[in-house]
Amino acid sequence: MVVSGDDALALRLAAELHSLYRQRVTLLTPDAGLAPEPRPGALRVVECETPDSGALRGAGVERADALALVHEDDETNIRAAMAARRLNPRLRLVIRLYNRKLGQYLADLLDQAAQVAGVGPADAQSLTVVLSDADTAAPALAATAAAGTSKIVQADGLLLRAAERPPPAPGESAEPGLCTLALLSSTTTDPAGAEGTDASGVQGPRLLPDDDEVAAASGRGAIVLETVSPTGPTGPPRRLSAAALPVGELFSRRVRWSLAGFALAVTALAVTAWITQDTHPLNAAYITLLDLFAINEPAVDGPTDRQVLQLLAGLAGLLLLPVMVAAVLEALGSFRSATTLRRPPRGLDDHVVLLGLGKVGTRVLARLRELGIPVVCVEEDPEARGIALARGLRVPVVLGDVTQDGVLEAARIHRAHALLALTSSDTTNLEAALCARTVSPRLRVALRLYDDEFATAVYRTLRAAHPDALTRSRSVTSLAAPAFAGAMMGRQILGAIPVERRVLVFAAFDVAELPRFEGRTIQEATRPGAWRVLALDTAEPHDRRPDLSAGHPEGEGGHTSGLLFDLHPGYVLRHDDRMVLATTRQGLADLLSTRSGSGSDPAARRPAAR
Repeated sequence: MVVSGDDALALRLAAELHSLYRQRVTLLTPDAGLAPEPRPGALRVVECETPDSGALRGAGVERADALALVHEDDETNIRAAMAARRLNPRLRLVIRLYNRKLGQYLADLLDQAAQVAGVGPADAQSLTVVLSDADTAAPALAATAAAGTSKIVQADGLLLRAAERPPPAPGESAEPGLCTLALLSSTTTDPAGAEGTDASGVQGPRLLPDDDEVAAASGRGAIVLETVSPTGPTGPPRRLSAAALPVGELFSRRVRWSLAGFALAVTALAVTAWITQDTHPLNAAYITLLDLFAINEPAVDGPTDRQVLQLLAGLAGLLLLPVMVAAVLEALGSFRSATTLRRPPRGLDDHVVLLGLGKVGTRVLARLRELGIPVVCVEEDPEARGIALARGLRVPVVLGDVTQDGVLEAARIHRAHALLALTSSDTTNLEAALCARTVSPRLRVALRLYDDEFATAVYRTLRAAHPDALTRSRSVTSLAAPAFAGAMMGRQILGAIPVERRVLVFAAFDVAELPRFEGRTIQEATRPGAWRVLALDTAEPHDRRPDLSAGHPEGEGGHTSGLLFDLHPGYVLRHDDRMVLATTRQGLADLLSTRSGSGSDPAARRPAAR
């Protein structure tokens, strides 16, 4: 297998493939010094500036099973994908693209190229997978800011939501949900306790425990599968409408009160004219408006009451003119500001401060607005990718360096609900978090950090310094790498959720792909600590989607394929069944290594030593 990239995702993906899946991997990277320590015979590092045809041929793409193109630049990945398809029409391509629409077009184009080269249509449809690390990580990051304890796995039509339950009080039992996905560290509330990594030992989090372990885990919080519901794709930014731009934002309170006062005065004058002059009410209102706008004949020979009313109406008309000019100017200013960046309103509170509007920040902003959560963004670059989205969604944006004095204060951090630090700099995210904590010690903080050791140290230190506040550190690469690795192994991962500093992944398998599962019950097929059957796809085999990533066509309700989550443990798996599994990274590697039927029976294996 070949991995080509220039950032942390390429390094983590190559390390995962060669250490976890035991694959022979060639890593193409501009800086070979940053590559992981190779295992002899398994990982080869080639330094090259650009993955052109010559570099790909030298890496053995013509004989490789799969190629992952995970450069940060979309154009580089597209050029390399086209060159690789020419070199090896049967090569499985996993491409990192931020532009989802372009990615769909590119996948169709490369699949058609494979068919022209002689690959069968059924095989060609699974040879190109386009993924986005930002889309993979955005739901988990948005959920961290929204609820702090919720984890979301989303794959277009499929939405899985997991919830963190605190340890039950003595004599009480926690709500079990649909199933228990993980037990949290026994020292979660201890600042000096386990940090939730793979090296935490018996005190660390336990993924996919069995029922006996859940029953015996007193004093531990748990992550349970709470709800499963369909969701639609993200829509385009909203256009200006009456709901998006109400009258209250067009005119200030003073102008509105002035207009209301004039309307009341005109009504009083019209009623007085109707009573004193014994005329029809509509005629009295009409005459009053003519006097108000000074377009009526002077009542020189009229009665005294008529003359007095005309003078009063003319005076009101003179006072109305500057108010109308002010209202017009305010309305024009409001419409003009709708196409520019908004400032945080004075009364804003209980919002999320989002730092960084790059690729990940833009996706997280869209998720937060879909959930209806108020957001204030902070971005240093006025030409950043997410500025246009923030302008279209009318989200307040503070332009400035977050490390400078006054920038976080301008975002009203002292009244915020949570801080999401998603810039590309670890030190900037840390400095912003520390600065925010000095202003609001109980502020919920989620940091995007690249280095795992640094993230662990930051997490433990912040938790020790602020034990009553919620702190989370998230790595986009750790959330995205399982999906890319699974795609290279021929499996499209539905999503991943963070469990402290470990990752739980979700994938769909056909029983036909795992022949040793056939004829076993769900209870027998489940391996505690490695994988668990969550759902069965009850749709007919010819109606199923290849990866459960889309719902039924319009007219059939828009829901996903028939997913059954209320599973009887004695149900016997059949050859044409499809399962949705929750699995650890190691469990996924074991499952993929036994897909061909070789090796020991995965369902019969015992859990690894704890």
